[in-house]
Amino acid sequence: MHSDVADGYRAVSDGFLARVRAVPPQRWDAPSPCPGWNARDVVAHLINGHRGILFLAGGPPPAPADGVGTGPMAGAPPVEPGADLAAAFTRVRDDMLAMLADPARRAIRMPGGPMGAVAVLDAVAVIGRLEVLVHTWDLARATGGDETLDPHQVAGTLRAAEPHAAGLLATGAFDPPVAPPPGADPQTRLLCLAGRRLR
Repeated sequence: MHSDVADGYRAVSDGFLARVRAVPPQRWDAPSPCPGWNARDVVAHLINGHRGILFLAGGPPPAPADGVGTGPMAGAPPVEPGADLAAAFTRVRDDMLAMLADPARRAIRMPGGPMGAVAVLDAVAVIGRLEVLVHTWDLARATGGDETLDPHQVAGTLRAAEPHAAGLLATGAFDPPVAPPPGADPQTRLLCLAGRRLR
């Protein structure tokens, strides 16, 4: 199973990194669908969240790097002017893939969260993919990028995440789900599950 999770994570993180690299310099301050956050904040939040997961999986404590600071996992840490956000995300992405390849680290149980005390591997398979996919859309929506997500990863993540909708909401990190329109496609349903309003 670990190779399937790693492949899924690699696919969604590749998609996010492509959107980061495509952001026009003048669009980093553009408001995002996340209240109070601009495009830069979305990327910093995801980098910071990765660092927190890596720490819970036996890694070193989160530390500033590549111009991106640290803070609570649900927040958006400070970003230095001129920070290379693509390099910063690439660093945590590579660290995540290395962690997923380590049998001991990926088996560490998380202290809690939307799914309860599950192994890191299981948390990445569901919550990790959901976070990356939704924030890929957030970034694209904020910056005029490609909003189309990987349909295979969307479908699998939606099936895995739907049973944990109440747990996601209870964390306070997700907005309340939005009712999808009749006949909505999987991407729309996934975004609505995460509380995104598409209009």
